[in-house]
Amino acid sequence: MTEFDIESAKKAMQPWYWWGIPTFFKCPWDEDPSHCEIGLVGVPHSTGNGSTERDQHLGPRQIRHLSGRLRRSHQTFQLDPWAELKIHDLGDVPLPEANNNEASIAHIEAYYRLLDRAACRPVSFGGDHSITGPILKAMGGKGSRTTKGEKIALVHFDAHRDDYDHMPHWLGAVKSAAHWAAYTVKEGAVDAEHSIQLGIRGNPMKPRKDPAESDTGYRVVPSDEIFEIGLEDTIELMLNRIGDHPVYISFDLDALDPADAPGVSNLEAGYRGLRTWEAIKILQGLRGKNIIGGDIVCPMPTVDNPNQITGLTGSVLMFEIFCLIGDYLRSCRT
Repeated sequence: MTEFDIESAKKAMQPWYWWGIPTFFKCPWDEDPSHCEIGLVGVPHSTGNGSTERDQHLGPRQIRHLSGRLRRSHQTFQLDPWAELKIHDLGDVPLPEANNNEASIAHIEAYYRLLDRAACRPVSFGGDHSITGPILKAMGGKGSRTTKGEKIALVHFDAHRDDYDHMPHWLGAVKSAAHWAAYTVKEGAVDAEHSIQLGIRGNPMKPRKDPAESDTGYRVVPSDEIFEIGLEDTIELMLNRIGDHPVYISFDLDALDPADAPGVSNLEAGYRGLRTWEAIKILQGLRGKNIIGGDIVCPMPTVDNPNQITGLTGSVLMFEIFCLIGDYLRSCRT
């Protein structure tokens, strides 16, 4: 009987999602951000959005289970991220006061400041949309190593604007899923004049004369406008807006049509949303930009359909974001 080469056998099993310990995309588990270029992070937080279902904190666990089947190369970018980059699963942000939104927001910001100091570019899976505020605060603006003190150009996919600055709190949460897009501008992390919100749709709480008008300064592109002008013009508009500024991508799964993402916490039914392929096309339009990180938020694994299409779609979007980062890092080496 020939000797069994266990290390070669393990390597041969890497593409199969059902084998091994479930990490994000079956990446090595290493909690030290200085050991990788791209860190995949879970943010199991649900107390920033009390108006809907509260199981968003289960998102990272679902994606660790599902994403292993997507440990592949990127055809369009001709990139094998696993061979060409150091990508690790950094684990979950510890949230010892998980039911206290304000405490959790502070803990998330403190965690991501460690990543900023380590020059690690994070791609995170949440969690409700309140997680994005502290990440942006940690990675952009004065004192940021990642942006060299520059404010962030935000590319924000969402059905909702999340910049409700006129409200002092959202059902008790101050730095909530409804406020983060406003306070990160006021507090100097995000440059609204070079940021864009894509896919806004549905009926607001109060009618707006112009659904594309933003009191915060964002360029708002409602889904109806995207469908009217087309994807190529949307990409051109986005690129002109962000310029050469460091970019962060935040993707709320409810930006997608319910046909592609039924398992989300703020389901915006009845009004046409982006299909996944359209969202991917827009994301790939960011190729070559200095993308410092990104997040996928607002999954609801407990209401996903039996084949977990929302979770799989979230995995695909996460893959696209860290491949954009990887493609940029590769270009910096040549």
